[in-house]
Amino acid sequence: MARSIVFFCLCVLHIAIVIRGDGMIEVFKWKQMDFYNRGDGFNTGIRPMSQRMPDPSVPVVFPNQYRGNYRPPRKSDVITSRDFPVGLRSRSGLSDENAPYIPYNNVPMGANHFRGRLFITMPRRRVGIPSTLNYIDLRRDGSQTSPKLHAYPNFELNQFNNSAQNIVSVYRTTVDACQRLWFIDTGMLEYPDNRQQIRRPSIWIVDLSTDRVLKRFDIPESIVDTGRGLASLSIDVIPQRCEQAYAYIPDLVNSQLYVYSLAEDRMWAFSHNYFNFDPVAGDLNIGGQSFRWDDGIFSTTIGPLLRDGSRNVYFHAMASNNEFVVSNRVLQQESNAARSDQGDDFRVLGSRGQNMQSTMHEYDPRTGVIFYNEIQQNGIGCWKESTPFSATNHGTVIRDAERMIYPSDLTIDDEGTMWVMSNSMPIFIYSNLDTNVFNFRIWKQNVVEAKRNTVCE
Repeated sequence: MARSIVFFCLCVLHIAIVIRGDGMIEVFKWKQMDFYNRGDGFNTGIRPMSQRMPDPSVPVVFPNQYRGNYRPPRKSDVITSRDFPVGLRSRSGLSDENAPYIPYNNVPMGANHFRGRLFITMPRRRVGIPSTLNYIDLRRDGSQTSPKLHAYPNFELNQFNNSAQNIVSVYRTTVDACQRLWFIDTGMLEYPDNRQQIRRPSIWIVDLSTDRVLKRFDIPESIVDTGRGLASLSIDVIPQRCEQAYAYIPDLVNSQLYVYSLAEDRMWAFSHNYFNFDPVAGDLNIGGQSFRWDDGIFSTTIGPLLRDGSRNVYFHAMASNNEFVVSNRVLQQESNAARSDQGDDFRVLGSRGQNMQSTMHEYDPRTGVIFYNEIQQNGIGCWKESTPFSATNHGTVIRDAERMIYPSDLTIDDEGTMWVMSNSMPIFIYSNLDTNVFNFRIWKQNVVEAKRNTVCE
């Protein structure tokens, strides 16, 4: 009888573990990232090139901040996920800090899928990063455990040292309803103790059917001084009106929300107290590291079309447990940004609960659910948009303290598949990654399956 009870308990425990693990499917994992073109002649005939410092012969779009040790005039003393502790030295494993490829320094940040290509970003937070914007060819390399990355749209455009028109550093990408890839190039080399703004931060739009750059918009200095806080964007557009797109761009450092109108080719900035970090929610413990981050507004996502033709734009700071909302009609009127009092246009939705800080989130129109990363829970949560915003209405898709350390990105493709990147970033910043274990992972799940057996059904 006792043996039967023990066997039954073990079976129940096994089932519970499987149910929790089935929330997401692990697709790829890496101990260290690698590239088809490392910039050092690896498997190519390309001449090695150094990328540590900008070439003085290349025109610099943002000349006044060419030198290192630059301190932005606003919000310069906040400590965010974009900062390394002062005096921290890179553990590269190489004596040549000018090498174009230093494996340890390559930490992926964003993951976004579109029809057989999985876009992976590698922001230039250290030296030795061959290309900041990349993709995995799923048809060719989808069966590999740790596939190499292709530079996108090509290797040359990722070489910031070759031209002032090339890409410097990208954190995350998004694909709009018109099959275009959007991203922010911060224009910044975020080397520890030597941050350099070598270009104006810029918005890029690429046609995914031709891989041709359709648009580059340099963000005016009157809007933002540096690209330090520009880590994500979301696009508000319908397929029938592709030229009427709006981009919503949070600034986690300056606690502002920028709006870019493609039709007007103009940009304006909103300020609001709801964009600030919560001072009681900035103490974090992730991956065995305890630290404090002051990241303000971090992620925006766009809800369903309402009866009056408007949409809600949901947003939150990363150092916060709260969610907020504003109508896209408010954001799309440039004159509203100049108001000294926004009245009740920006509203508090509520709290996800204690220790439920989130990086990225995205609304899925098929299920009516917003899925979001839970950085302190090492997992993915969900909330059905038609229900009251309370902790009891938030579900858990997956939690995995060993394998999903710091989920840094979450996107949903046009096929209804959610993709998640986890990258162990706090360990990289405050300790040392163990290069003998898998540090970076990409996960996926159909959105219908992801919400199954949660309160989000």
